This record gives sequence, C-alpha cells and structure tokens, in this order.
Amino acid sequence: MSESSETQTIQDRLDRLQELTEFTENCKKQLNDIFETLGWSLDYEQEATEQCPYDPDHRVPVRTMEKHKASCRLRKMGYSAEEQAEMCDPSVCYENSSVRSFTMDKSTQHQVILQARSAAPLMRMEGVFWQGQYSGQPVDVPQNHKRAVCDLTVADRLALYDHVVGALGQQNEAGSSSNEDLYVDLVSKLQKDDEQNEPKTHLELMAEMRDYKRRRQSYRAKNVHITKKSYTEVIREVINVHSEELARQWREEDDEDESTRSEHCSRRRRLDERRSASSESQHSRSRCHRSRERSHDRESKKKKKKRERDSRSPNDNHYDRKKKKKKKKEDREKEK
Repeated sequence: MSESSETQTIQDRLDRLQELTEFTENCKKQLNDIFETLGWSLDYEQEATEQCPYDPDHRVPVRTMEKHKASCRLRKMGYSAEEQAEMCDPSVCYENSSVRSFTMDKSTQHQVILQARSAAPLMRMEGVFWQGQYSGQPVDVPQNHKRAVCDLTVADRLALYDHVVGALGQQNEAGSSSNEDLYVDLVSKLQKDDEQNEPKTHLELMAEMRDYKRRRQSYRAKNVHITKKSYTEVIREVINVHSEELARQWREEDDEDESTRSEHCSRRRRLDERRSASSESQHSRSRCHRSRERSHDRESKKKKKKRERDSRSPNDNHYDRKKKKKKKKEDREKEK
C-alpha cells in the first residue's frame, strides 16, 4: 500500500514538472514571436551594477548609485517618502557665495553633547542646564525640524548651536586675517594725500565715512532709551505694551457687546411702544364707543322726558307747580 502511494506521488510530480516545462516553453515562444515582430534582439549588454552599502539586497546601476544611497540611507533612518520629498539640499545655494556652511556628522554631534554634559552641573540649578537634561545615547543627525525636536533635547540643541557658531566664528577670523587692507594705517595715508592733493580712492572715502559716523555723538545717543536699560526693564516694557494691546482689544469687544445689547434694547423698546400704542388706540376706541353710548342714552332719556312732558295736559302741569310751592312752604314753616 505504501509503495503504490509513493509511485503515485512520483507520477504526480513528474506530471507537474511536465506541465511547467510546457508552460515555460510556450512563454519563450511567445516572447520570441513578439521580439521578431518588433525587430528586437534578445542579446543585450547588461549595465554594470553595484551593491548598496545600506542594504545588501539592493543591486543598483553605477550611474544612479549616489542618488540611491542618499534615499536608502534616509529610508533606513526612518524617514518616509513624503518627508524625503519635502527635503532639499541647501549646499547648492552656497556654491558661488561667501556664506560658510558646517556639516555635522553623528560622531561629532555625540562628542559635542558629551562635552557640554561634562561641563554642566550635577544637580538641578535654576537658569542652567544640568547633566540630566542632556541625552546620553548617540542619535543620528536629524534631517528636518521634526526629528530635531523629537530626537534632541533643548540642552542638546543649544550645545550644538554654540559649537556651530564657535566653529564658524573661527573660520571668519581666519578668513578676515587675510584682508590686510582693512588694517592699513589709513590716517597716515589720508594725511599724505592731503599734502599731495591726490584724488582719494573708494576705500579711503569709505574709511572717512566710517570714522565720521563713529565721531557723531548723536548717532550713538539715539538708542539711549534702550541701551541704558537692563534686560528686566526692557522685558517689562514689552509685557506692558502687549498688556495694553490686549486691554484695547478687550475694550473693543466689550464696546461691541454693549452696542449689540443697546440695539437689542432699542428694538424691544420699539416693540413695547408699538404694543402700547396699539393698546392705547384700542382703549381710546373703547372710550369713544362708551362715550357715544352714554351720549346716545342721554339723548334717548331727554327725548323720553320731552315726550312725557308733551304727553301731559296743561292742568296737570299747573297742579304740579302748585304742589311744589305748597311743599316748599311747609318746609319753611318746619324750619322756623
């Protein structure tokens, strides 16, 4: 039973191998037909390639090796394709200019941080970075602002800044030492020129203008209100200026709120006045109606009395008058 199963598996493998062989031969035939149709040749010279130093699995042509190494190095450091697209090489801007640049590598960066850490105090002190605020492990040189903030502490960045400024200052001093024309005794030259009455050069005219500006007392005294003040006083004035600006903005906002409230109150007053006017008009109408009704009632009563008078006879009227006189006479006698 086992021998039959083994023979079956071997036969299956042979069948699969035969199928793959036929498939590859068919593909080769199709490719040959395509190349013959296009007039191409399968024989071509393969371009020389090199192995990438950052990834041994990468085989890159020699002509594009530098570009690949730059992108592969950033990829190994963890920079995404979007971050690499935003990066730019600033060395092109300083090729034909006198601006000096400084290139920082990983070892130099770590040494600078270690030197600053050794010079810092052991314990926490106010206004000074202590050793606990420096990073102890070496990190890669950040290629953008985001990495610089994340990988380096504030103390690390300050130490690197001081180191770069110092190195560039030394380069500037070394470069300025070659400018001998700046340290020539121009006073003696000017005196000789005055004696000889020769035309002055551009450099001598610039030196005269520089000395003239230095001699002007008012030129130096224009910024006394800043130079004579301490750092605390200057910061206090800055804070006062900002506070006044904020207070002005708050006052404007309060005025706007009050204006909106006054508008709202005026609208309410107008509505109340309209409502009161409408109610007064209704009351006046009701009063007029009542007065008309009263006048109508009075007129009706007068008419009724008149009718009653007219309906009486003259004897009745005479009798009533006599009755009234008699009554008045009786009242007078009672009073006596």
